[in-house]
Amino acid sequence: MTPSVRPAVLADLDIMADLLLRDAEQRQVANPVLWTLKADAREQIVMAIKRAMESENPPFRQQWLLAEAGGAVVGVIHTILLPVPPIYAGEFGAPGLIMEDSFVSDDAPDGTRSVLLDAAEADLVGAGAKVLVASSVVGGNWAQDYQARAYDPLTLYLARTGLRDAPAATSVRKASDADVAAIVGLSADHRQILLDLNTFWKPHPDADIRFGNWMTRSLTLADRDMFVSDPEGEVEGYVISQPATALHFPPAHDIAATGFIDDFHHTDLHDPTRIDGAGTGASDLFAAAEAALAKRQNDAALVVCPAAWTSKKNLLGSLGYETALVWYIKR
Repeated sequence: MTPSVRPAVLADLDIMADLLLRDAEQRQVANPVLWTLKADAREQIVMAIKRAMESENPPFRQQWLLAEAGGAVVGVIHTILLPVPPIYAGEFGAPGLIMEDSFVSDDAPDGTRSVLLDAAEADLVGAGAKVLVASSVVGGNWAQDYQARAYDPLTLYLARTGLRDAPAATSVRKASDADVAAIVGLSADHRQILLDLNTFWKPHPDADIRFGNWMTRSLTLADRDMFVSDPEGEVEGYVISQPATALHFPPAHDIAATGFIDDFHHTDLHDPTRIDGAGTGASDLFAAAEAALAKRQNDAALVVCPAAWTSKKNLLGSLGYETALVWYIKR
């Protein structure tokens, strides 16, 4: 029996919550600290879906599609149009993202995931997406399906639990307003490396101005810590540690004690194929960000790393970080 697929409606909230709670429980088994469940996980799922469905002016488009077989809902898939960060050109508009919180029950007919993926891709293309991206935990049920559909790894999210709180190296200090210009210059280098790795990351013409403004504002935000590496009085790297966001964690999960590191670059990593020297400067800089998260009582951290940036991936691996989540892009 081939399942049929339809958009979810508010009347489906109970069955959707049941499926997505089971989905979240599977992630929790894989890593109980990173994927901690909220005490009221099911209620949080219901509230998040209900809020999105009822919003008259949502911040971005999202859709849930349900697979039905024999009169029962046997699967759900979640899609969004991903807002383009302001430092990127976004020439192809908002990418269509198949979210991690998608699930197929054990008693679903064979091929249900494929049918749901067909529907999700069609939904996103119909909504205007010209680029398709998909998310899966490492070893998750969806990863093989994406790879079979010519999706390649785009971004890795590496994680570590049991964060280390160690004194910062003498080459690392807190960032200040006086460092913004140097940070913007390093960011331009970072953006060029990204563009060379994949044209998906083409920068916006005003990226320097926009990033500089954001760095200036970030220095005023109490929920994050910014560091620079300047062993000889010249800034060689920057890093920002901050709270995790709901984009990478479905609503069932408690992210109150999870940190996030996206903005991280050091001249040791200028060559994406190899670490410059021993990579001590980059390691010391990153260690300061991790220690800042530990001081803020974080138990886990998630770190962004482009899949093709081998030197950054290897550096993070040497520091005990392992890939937990992968975003794939369709060729």
